Amino acid sequence: MSQPVVSIVVPAYNEANHIAECLESILAQSYQNWECIVANNCSTDATAEIARQYASKDARIRVYDNEEFLRAVPNFNQALRRLPSSAKYCKIVFADDWIFPECIEEMVDVAEEYPSIGIVGAYGLQGRQVMWAGLPYPSRLISGREVCRKLFLEDLYVFGTATSLLFRADLIRASHAFYNETNLHSDSEACCAALKTSDFGFVHQVLTVTRVREGSLFAFSTEMNTFIAGRLHDLVTYGRDYLTAEEYKFCLDLKLSEYYDFLSRNLTHRRGDKFWNYHKGKLAEAGVGLSRTRLYRTFAGKLFDALLNPKSTLERLLKKPAAHDPEFLPGFHESPQAR
Repeated sequence: MSQPVVSIVVPAYNEANHIAECLESILAQSYQNWECIVANNCSTDATAEIARQYASKDARIRVYDNEEFLRAVPNFNQALRRLPSSAKYCKIVFADDWIFPECIEEMVDVAEEYPSIGIVGAYGLQGRQVMWAGLPYPSRLISGREVCRKLFLEDLYVFGTATSLLFRADLIRASHAFYNETNLHSDSEACCAALKTSDFGFVHQVLTVTRVREGSLFAFSTEMNTFIAGRLHDLVTYGRDYLTAEEYKFCLDLKLSEYYDFLSRNLTHRRGDKFWNYHKGKLAEAGVGLSRTRLYRTFAGKLFDALLNPKSTLERLLKKPAAHDPEFLPGFHESPQAR
């Protein structure tokens, strides 16, 4: 076929309730030259059996079973190592997500038009909301350097989730572990790394659906606000690759101010050791550490604001951070890679 091969990777663990819908959405693609790798991560329900039923009916679907259970991100890397040499592009679709029929066709069309593109994104539904920012219409191409500069300088997040992206397969083959297995938000980190040598494309359509479920790692990330830690990690790890020294210092100061603003609000709530140890550890990993002096100074500043404007400020101070309130969760539209 003249169409380039697209390898669709479906990581799956106990997704018997959703994997059929996921695979049906793949079978419904207008783009036909694809193959699907279902990476069954030692599921204890009927996930593997359902996937094999589909594989028995369509040779493009293959099911691989892990010999031992892997955590989410290591499982993704394991699945990506199965990419065939014939694949030009790779599309990850989580087993509880699904994609619209024109998804792959539209993404490949952009990638083929601009050979410098390494990653293609699009709008997506997350639950009932259209999520993530996009490029100014009708632009479909932006340099990798510029899109990462906008990420750090303008907080413009266009990467969505792994389900909402198409990757050039050579970028994935370039390293043994495409995703950083120690980072819950390794999807955004992988984009920052890949875009040092490639450009970013965008389809101005809603092409994917991400399911939001109680008890998922997304719910955990929302409760703990792992997103703000992930953004700090990306800045510290890759900011100097895209920013001048002055820009980097400005962005780091701003990100730390946001971080301490968030943490100070949580001093009025009953947060346990798990919460505080997590953020203390992430600040240490970023090389800045947790400053109790700065934390309490920020909290004191909010109390002072409350005295000056007691009604509105105190309401905000006492309000518990929630998933629907981006003021408390900078970058909360970004879903964690691990699920």
